[in-house]
Amino acid sequence: MDKSLLTSGSGRGMPPLILHPFSDVHAPERLAASARASLMLKGLLPAEELGVEELNRRLLDGRYDEVKMLYYVGKDLSRWLDQCMEVVRRDGELRDKGIERESFAELLVEDAPHTVREKLQRWGVVDYKVIFRRALGLHAVFAAVPEREALSASFLQHHHCYADALYDCRQRAVPFAAISGSDFHFEIYASGEYAKLLEKQWSTE
Repeated sequence: MDKSLLTSGSGRGMPPLILHPFSDVHAPERLAASARASLMLKGLLPAEELGVEELNRRLLDGRYDEVKMLYYVGKDLSRWLDQCMEVVRRDGELRDKGIERESFAELLVEDAPHTVREKLQRWGVVDYKVIFRRALGLHAVFAAVPEREALSASFLQHHHCYADALYDCRQRAVPFAAISGSDFHFEIYASGEYAKLLEKQWSTE
């Protein structure tokens, strides 16, 4: 990071990143069925008398749920990027340093603070970098959750490839200053956890 970006203090506190749960109660079942269908199509599991058409349908049903989940994660991440930029615009030391939404996107994916990485690992989110990249990539294109019928079978089956490429495109779209997790710190919460934290704070005021 260009050390001239911050000349005072030990860093800037950014708004907390709040992630909301995916509320479709049937999604886990469809995702499990999709994973089994994928293995069956590859010949790694017996097909259980299911035809190729049915296996492909189950596979794509799960892929669509993956797209929806990534979209909603991307929505939370995009909201956080906007909040971070509000802080930057109010900070006289930072507003003219070339910091953009992409700066914080790169920070989140490549250099998140240790406390954030540790908490994600406790949640069991091992490949958070991949998830955040793809979520931001898809959200850069879709203004709302796309209808299933609007997405081709090829896109659904290989959405991870498209999402990775879309993230790279959004990061190259504008020039931005690189920033470091040691200079910008923030916390991450599940929405329910954060609501309880606020309730506890308000009860002591």
